[in-house]
Amino acid sequence: MAPTPVEFVAAAKRSARRLEMRDGYMTSDPWYQAWQAGKFEEYAEPSAWPDLIREVTGRGVQVQRARVVSEPVSDYIRFEHATTAGIVAAGERVRWLPRPRAARLALPGTDCWIVDGDRVLFSHYTGDGEVAGRELVTDPDTARLCVDAFSAVWELGTDHEAYRV
Repeated sequence: MAPTPVEFVAAAKRSARRLEMRDGYMTSDPWYQAWQAGKFEEYAEPSAWPDLIREVTGRGVQVQRARVVSEPVSDYIRFEHATTAGIVAAGERVRWLPRPRAARLALPGTDCWIVDGDRVLFSHYTGDGEVAGRELVTDPDTARLCVDAFSAVWELGTDHEAYRV
């Protein structure tokens, strides 16, 4: 059975890198729904992820997230952009790459986490962006493909603080 993203990142020794390529995820998420309804301030930000990021970066693990996005951005990407400051403050580095700039890159078919450069946790989604399953892969060729894809997106991306939606 594949680990959860929390378990996967918690096990990182050197690095945890997330490659995101969808314009929408889990619209059933109460935090997203509160933001969309204009009640964002009334809904407490989930603290589990920032707490994990503080813990793993405190151990010296480098945590990075690269997001490939369509422009103009979707409402969900606006939500992600508006809520990213919390994970950046916790120690995660985030970059954004407009989809046309990624057109010539070789990218995996779905989002993934790459831990320590040798393990990949693929996330599989429904058309609505709900999680359909996860797949842990340790094949060195697949890991290299994902590391190279992440590095290419990261190199072309814009740091969160400078990216405007």
